[in-house]
Amino acid sequence: MEVVIVPEAKAGGELIAEAMALLLRRKPDALLGVATGSTPLPVYEALAAKVRSGAVDTAQARIAQLDEYVGLPAEHPESYRSVLRREVLEPLGIGMDAFMGPDGTAADVQGACEAYDKALGGAGGVDLQLLGIGTDGHIGFNEPCSSLASRTRIKTLTEQTRVDNARFFDGDIEQVPHHVITQGIGTILQARHVVLLATGEGKADAVAASVEGPVAAVCPASALQLHPHATVVVDEAAAAKLKLADYFRHTYAHKPDWQGI
Repeated sequence: MEVVIVPEAKAGGELIAEAMALLLRRKPDALLGVATGSTPLPVYEALAAKVRSGAVDTAQARIAQLDEYVGLPAEHPESYRSVLRREVLEPLGIGMDAFMGPDGTAADVQGACEAYDKALGGAGGVDLQLLGIGTDGHIGFNEPCSSLASRTRIKTLTEQTRVDNARFFDGDIEQVPHHVITQGIGTILQARHVVLLATGEGKADAVAASVEGPVAAVCPASALQLHPHATVVVDEAAAAKLKLADYFRHTYAHKPDWQGI
């Protein structure tokens, strides 16, 4: 696992956006796995700026959704399909015909989970999966003690996660669904490159547990230690609890430019 410490969130966004741009120049129809929330916004903003400047062409790019609420209509402004349309697809000039996501309104939710997992494989797999991390170490909606081999499935949200997400629903926790469809940890680990972005002191404990702690289901993000190409990008605040922070700074400072992240 490579750990890159950046000064602040914007620098992290620029670094990851450049990695995505390099991928798209090499493979124009790359399948990018995207996450919602506030953390990845600097990535999308930086990548959109590259598109506007002509530095990268997203005409053939494809987008894959990480997770979705169960029972929330696709047109609801806080469905992740809607959020990604606003924050990723439209700014990058990518149409919905190039978008893949699970059907959170399906009558057969389990069937929808299995269908999406199969569709990802049928599309050739995710080339780069962008992730955030929860304060408890969750990735996607794989809450603590999720199976490290799990596939796309339905999960019940913890009350803390519902409380955290209530800010997107006018502060009303009753509007926050109890269930979600999420790519499983095993599904996420099949992406060719996994990039986790974490910013802020509130993520410091989770980052330390994920990077330097044991691989354990109690900290789902620790499973990224098993991936052959996982990159963790953190700002100084999120890196505050890393014992090997100086080593990570040294290795990145002396990394060959041609390697990228």
